[in-house]
Amino acid sequence: MGSLATESWTAVSGAEAHAAQVADAIAAKRRAADRIIVGNWADPALLAGERYDTVLADYLLGAIDGFAPYFQHRLFARLRPLVGRRLYVVGLEPYVTGEPDGEAGRLIWEIGRFRDACLLHAGEQPYREYPAQWTVDHLEASGYRVIAAKRFANRYKEHFVNSQIDMCAPRLARIADRGLAGALAARGEALRAEALAHVARKGGLHHGFDYILAAKPV
Repeated sequence: MGSLATESWTAVSGAEAHAAQVADAIAAKRRAADRIIVGNWADPALLAGERYDTVLADYLLGAIDGFAPYFQHRLFARLRPLVGRRLYVVGLEPYVTGEPDGEAGRLIWEIGRFRDACLLHAGEQPYREYPAQWTVDHLEASGYRVIAAKRFANRYKEHFVNSQIDMCAPRLARIADRGLAGALAARGEALRAEALAHVARKGGLHHGFDYILAAKPV
């Protein structure tokens, strides 16, 4: 953000801890007019009456389920009054829905489903990613024209594997059924070992893609 030629920017996060982390990371480059806000896009008062040349929805669609379940189909219409010139949507093609072909895809699929199971057992709501075509369809139905699209093939390495397994540890600690928690922990470590071995052999887990869509209001 600090490298862009802007007069000011406003960042929105649904989590106070994440907002604080971002504030610390960019403290040296943040200007007086730059804002970091904690809010929920289901709240109509959030940024009401404001308008921006550029709006970046950076993995926002997938994160909505963790903060405003079932709001995804309304998200782009909710953002529409804020978009002056361009909306950029960054997303991840879902990888936890159907079992894919190939060892790398299967490992990514299993890690994702393991992570989501831990979150659900701990009483949390997992994120829910949406396909690029779903996103295009809902952008067009919400008053935008998609003017550019690009896909980026994913190669997951050690950091991804370890971060996904490690994030489950504090969730497992909150599960009352300690037998279940222990079984999940063991499954996570088995997945870690299998995935890291694949990364060492193949240089990464090659599976799926992220996407960027550029849209303009019409």
